[in-house]
Amino acid sequence: MGLIKAGLGALGGSLADQWKEFFSCDALDNDVLVVKGQKQVSGRSSNTKGNDNVISNGSGIAVADGQCMIIVEQGKVVEVCAEPGEFTYDSSSEPSIFAGPLGKGIIDTFKTIGKRFTYGGDTGKDQRVYYFNTKEIIDNKFGTPNPIPFRVVDSKIGLDVDVSVRCSGVYSYKITDPILFYTNVCGNIENEYGREEIDGQLKTEFISALQPAFGKLSELELRPNQIVTHNTELEAAMNDALNAKWGELRGLKFVSVAIGSVTLPDEDAEMIKQAQRTAIMRDPTMAAATLAGAQADAMKTAAGNPAGAMTGFMGMGMATSAGGINAGDLFAMGQQQAAQAASAAQQNTAGWQCSCGAMANGNFCSVCGAAKPVSDEWRCSCGTVNKGNFCQNCGAKRP
Repeated sequence: MGLIKAGLGALGGSLADQWKEFFSCDALDNDVLVVKGQKQVSGRSSNTKGNDNVISNGSGIAVADGQCMIIVEQGKVVEVCAEPGEFTYDSSSEPSIFAGPLGKGIIDTFKTIGKRFTYGGDTGKDQRVYYFNTKEIIDNKFGTPNPIPFRVVDSKIGLDVDVSVRCSGVYSYKITDPILFYTNVCGNIENEYGREEIDGQLKTEFISALQPAFGKLSELELRPNQIVTHNTELEAAMNDALNAKWGELRGLKFVSVAIGSVTLPDEDAEMIKQAQRTAIMRDPTMAAATLAGAQADAMKTAAGNPAGAMTGFMGMGMATSAGGINAGDLFAMGQQQAAQAASAAQQNTAGWQCSCGAMANGNFCSVCGAAKPVSDEWRCSCGTVNKGNFCQNCGAKRP
């Protein structure tokens, strides 16, 4: 048995003039995943007793955009068609597969679990036509009932902590292999199979997959509030996590996710902020600016001291002396570090001119192959570049 694609004008007249029986399906809305094909019987049909589970030879079958039709015989899939058009059912031909946009995957599935041509042209006793909704099933809302661990990593400031996040949003999926979905999920149905029948299971598995997906995002050193801006990376991670259960078992594919918000407990948010504040103090210039600001505030407070401004300033001076360091020292330290970093960067990127006139950056000239001349310069521990045997700044001996 098989399907023969009808000509473009096959539906030009009435259905009764073209086929004995005709199967079709109205547009499927977003809540319907599978529906049983409705049969329209003409006066030419030999199926006069009205058995809906028998398809007469020569019947017509229509498939619309966004649909995939399968014919099931005795509980086994014998025909698949995901290509829009009108087709004639021929019980004497081999099974045919019109894969359409579903591609090679559904063909491989049919070869594995589909029923081959075994009746020699005779139809079975139970035949059904089912239509699958292959459009994207959107607006599946989710929310995490329990916090999900998220590792916050920032190598620049040495931060590596686990926090708890909650999130909510919507996701979408689509049926990409109707044979697997029929075999492992819906089976034979009398009327239709709605998404509410599988929604709870999919939502639970989706939320469970968020944890390994968030783990991959943390490798990018993202903060929790940056998750919503990295949908592409999150979708790829979710596909990796869900492929085995959804794709290989049920014939479903996760398509997209839109996260509305990501929240974390106040104590976790404060811990991250405190780590950022502490990291700022590692930069002497930033520490100097913070100290200078604190000293300015202290001077304002000292000026309003009830015991007299002089007493306040004396106390502030004693506190500064006890601290052992002032803003000026920190600014000087920051400038020295910046100068050393700039000098090191210049050394790493500075080129040299070969005797042939070409500029080179490596150890050999790319034009003539001459080796880079050995420089007599050396850098002292104080940061000064020298050419002699002693540092011209501090007098230290050349290493």
